Parts: sequence; structure tokens; C-alpha cells
Amino acid sequence: MQATTPRPRRTRAVVVLDLAATVPAAVRRALTGGGGGSRLLGWSVLAVLAVVVATVLLVAAVLRAPERLAPAAQDPAPRGGAVIVPEPARTRSTAGPSVPPPSVSPRPSAGPRRPPTTRPSPTATPAGTPNGAAPSRPAPPAPAALDADFAIEKPQLLNYSAAVTISNPGPVPVTGWTLVLTLPRDSLGVTHVAGAYATGSGATWTFVPDGTTGRVAGQGQVRVTFRVTGPPQTSAPTACTVDGTACGGVAG
Repeated sequence: MQATTPRPRRTRAVVVLDLAATVPAAVRRALTGGGGGSRLLGWSVLAVLAVVVATVLLVAAVLRAPERLAPAAQDPAPRGGAVIVPEPARTRSTAGPSVPPPSVSPRPSAGPRRPPTTRPSPTATPAGTPNGAAPSRPAPPAPAALDADFAIEKPQLLNYSAAVTISNPGPVPVTGWTLVLTLPRDSLGVTHVAGAYATGSGATWTFVPDGTTGRVAGQGQVRVTFRVTGPPQTSAPTACTVDGTACGGVAG
């Protein structure tokens, strides 16, 4: 069995040239035909063949050099596979003609800048005080002098119980006081003292506050009680003072 070799594939240019080669034979057959009708038909065929030949030549020219028919405004294809990005279309602004920005002239250098000087802010002077001195506060009121009242509460045949009420007439509290009591004779004694500590020297007895009566509040009072050994008719005190102020209720 004989092997057949494959025929080479015909390109478009070869096909067009083969068609062009058959044109002269067809023209010759059309012109050599007999009769008037045959000649008219031959000339018609010849015109058609001329158009065909022109078309074939145009196609052949296009196939050989297609780049000649490319539009003039089209850019040539980039080499090396480069991609050309088209420029974005510029849109017209409808807001009016564009105004160029004003030119800015460079400022002349004035040399090194000096740091800003800070001025001390004046201090506010309180109203009514000279030279900004702080207003003087009013001095607190001084404590008032204490008052005292002596009274015999439980008289008996040979002794009696007495009480001295110490009062503060002012609004400021008073801390500490001294009560001095003078009896008619040195032989009379003082016992059962409450609200003070008592010490005797002859007929004079001195009382100082204990822990419960040392502070006399403003408009307040404290009491000191004691017993005197002697009949009340002849043993009543002849003098009584608190911080040098005479007590009430004692006949001098």
C-alpha cells in the first residue's frame, strides 16, 4: 500500500493568485465565441472579470500590507507588549472661565526673628484696700466678765449647804475662772465640794474648776456646791468674788 503525502495548506494570497491566473483564459474564450450575442456576452464577462481582478488586487494588497490602510489618527501598536493607557477626556467646566491663581511673590527675609516678649499681667487689686493689701478681718469679740451668785440651799442647825452659780453673759465661751470665798472665822471649814477644787487659808477659801466646769459657754453657766460647818446665822460668808468681780447674794 502506497503512502500519501499531505498536500501543503494554501494561504489566502496563493488562492487569490490562482484565481487571477484563470482570468486570461476566460477572457479569451469569451472573445473568440461566435455571433453578436456571444460578443456582447463576452464583453460583459470581460467587465465583470475586470471588476473581479481589481477586487482581487485590492484584497492582495490588503493581505500583503494591512498596515497601510490603518486610520491615520490611530496610534501604532506598541512594541514589546506595552499597554498604552488612553488619557482621560477633559471635561469642560460650566462654572465659567478658569481664573489663574494669583502669583505670590516671595517675602524678603528680615533676618532672624526675635522671641516675643511676655509682659507680666497686672495683679488685680481688691477694691477698698490700698496697695493690694488683704482686707483686715474684724477682731473676734473679747470674752465677757463672768458673774456669780451665792445662795444657801439647805440650812441646818450646825451646818448648811451652799451653791455658787457662775454665769457667762457674753456670746464668747470663757475657759477657766477663780472663785474666792471668805468666811467670818478661821475655825469654819468647807467640805463636800462638787464642781471645783477647794483650798483653804485661814478664813479664805479658793475654788478652781474641775474637768466638768472649766469651760463656761456663751450665755451659759456652771455650778459649784459645798457644805460649811457652822450654824447658818453666824457662818455665812462675808465676801465672795469670781475673777475679781463680787458675787451676788453676799452681804458685805
